[in-house]
Amino acid sequence: MSFKLLVDQSFSEDQFEYIKEETNNKSKPSYYVTGPYMMYEEVNKNKRIYDREEMHREVRRYTTEMIDAKRSMGELNHPSSPDVSLERACHLVTDLRNEGNVYIGKSKLLSTPCGLIVQALIDDGVKIGMSTRALGKLTEQYNGTNRVSDFRLVAIDCVADPSCPKAFVNGILESKEYVISEDGSFEESYDRFQDKISKLPRKNVEDYLKDQILEFFDKISKVM
Repeated sequence: MSFKLLVDQSFSEDQFEYIKEETNNKSKPSYYVTGPYMMYEEVNKNKRIYDREEMHREVRRYTTEMIDAKRSMGELNHPSSPDVSLERACHLVTDLRNEGNVYIGKSKLLSTPCGLIVQALIDDGVKIGMSTRALGKLTEQYNGTNRVSDFRLVAIDCVADPSCPKAFVNGILESKEYVISEDGSFEESYDRFQDKISKLPRKNVEDYLKDQILEFFDKISKVM
């Protein structure tokens, strides 16, 4: 079973609130971003619809496995893979609560290099937003919309202009196929397979190709 890497932003930057908390003049201030992070049962800017029950279930999993464990990091801008890079982490999601058909989130900006960049942007009056990064399958419906199924939230990233990167998203991020391996990690199955068969040995080519094909199908079969 293969999955698409999906990035979605359903809300404008004007809907986010930036909070700067200072306990006293000597302590370093803490920065928070809060606002609508995700939406379900309504078409978003990328013409996708998320299922209510799937999103509730996935938010519960993400809260238990990531937020409660303080592992819910997001990056500055979307990377081209579903893996979260520690070097590019800029915020930590601390809360996701349901209001209507929207999940309101809250994030604390980190004191990492990328987190300090976001803090400086906010101090300079730049508006930022939050955009989800997830794996899922798309089923085309009427009027060019797609319903997302098998939704698995990977991260919520901080973006400067969430309404514009559609060409980048479709051209780079969402063109790849991923599978979920046995340990729960994500693998670019097709990319890895293509890379291996592009490096053919000088001897025993047929045996090498056979081994790579069998390995490829074995990985896919484990998640079907």
